[in-house]
Amino acid sequence: MSPKQSIPVAIPAYQAGPFIGDVVRRACAVAEHVLVIDDGSGDDTAGAAEAAGAEVLRHEINLGKGRALRTAFRHLFDCGFAHVVTLDADGQHLPENVPDLVAALRPTNDLVIGSREHLFAEMHRVRRTSNFWSSFLISCVAGQSLADVQSGFRIYSRRLIEATGFPEPRFEAESAVVVRAVRLGFRVVTVPIQLGFADGRSTSHYRPIIDSLRIAAAVTRARLESVGCHLARYS
Repeated sequence: MSPKQSIPVAIPAYQAGPFIGDVVRRACAVAEHVLVIDDGSGDDTAGAAEAAGAEVLRHEINLGKGRALRTAFRHLFDCGFAHVVTLDADGQHLPENVPDLVAALRPTNDLVIGSREHLFAEMHRVRRTSNFWSSFLISCVAGQSLADVQSGFRIYSRRLIEATGFPEPRFEAESAVVVRAVRLGFRVVTVPIQLGFADGRSTSHYRPIIDSLRIAAAVTRARLESVGCHLARYS
């Protein structure tokens, strides 16, 4: 068996009771530290995650994925970690792929994104079209071609988060941070990943119209910000 990765895994979770235990156990098999942020779930997400071996932090009410990730960054960076792996709680992201993302990490790479581009054909037409066009448009705004900007399976460096902030509260945070990272000169790379299932519509809390509008507004703001401006700290 390969040695466990020292980079911690952070899993934002909301109403993930049926899935989170298995995801945590598999993450614990490849990483020394697994943190679950229960974002105000009304089910047993927190209990199941803790029983499976994760450290758990809990929001009393649902604040959104961006806020859950910001809580994770604040906690883990305060603990002294220099990088954080993020993956989703529903089982679509395979914890077994964590070493593949870590292998793509270099001193000059500050954001590694697990790309699903090679699996787009297996997705429902609506989701496939959404992923393709959102990645294309966000790439244009950012100024770097990235095949899968929407994937939440990532490695973030501490110095990137400290420079960009992580101010948006919901799904738009993951898109806006890519724009800010590229605009500030950080190196963003992608690596192919496999998925537990190609189309995650049935387990996702993503609201196509509302969240797409949020993303469009967030990436536009991120593009228009002065490169030298002071952004909200992740803390």
